[in-house]
Amino acid sequence: MRELTERAIDAQGVQSEAVSGRTVTVNLAESPLGWLRARGLVDARQFEAGERLRDDYEMAALAPSVTMRWSPRVDGGGASGLDPTTAHIAAKRRFDAAVAAAGPGLSDILWRVICAGEALPAAEKALGWPTRAGRLVLTLALDRLAAHYRLSS
Repeated sequence: MRELTERAIDAQGVQSEAVSGRTVTVNLAESPLGWLRARGLVDARQFEAGERLRDDYEMAALAPSVTMRWSPRVDGGGASGLDPTTAHIAAKRRFDAAVAAAGPGLSDILWRVICAGEALPAAEKALGWPTRAGRLVLTLALDRLAAHYRLSS
């Protein structure tokens, strides 16, 4: 799915409020990790590790919910054969183990970019890091995550 919009950016490539100046076309339906993969900034192993973490995050329903889910589940949960509650608990355990394997210094950037869907410049700013430091730290975190998931190169 493509949901394109124009965004203004400043000289450092960070989204700005200014209407004049440079603009970029952004696909709002694309994840930050998908964006990095499409440009060759993370490899397939790192991308797979990030996607596994995001899948567990979403399956565990760790994100805040703004409304109640009214649609009934008729398939009994997921393809894993577990009932929804057990699948939720198992995903939460996998997520917690993966974040713990990444470590306290690297889990912040993983959560912000992969789970919360923040762009790297926004995550760097929120963490108080210098510009372009986020990609280096994110790739280190994704390598640790890939090792945790035992993904081969």
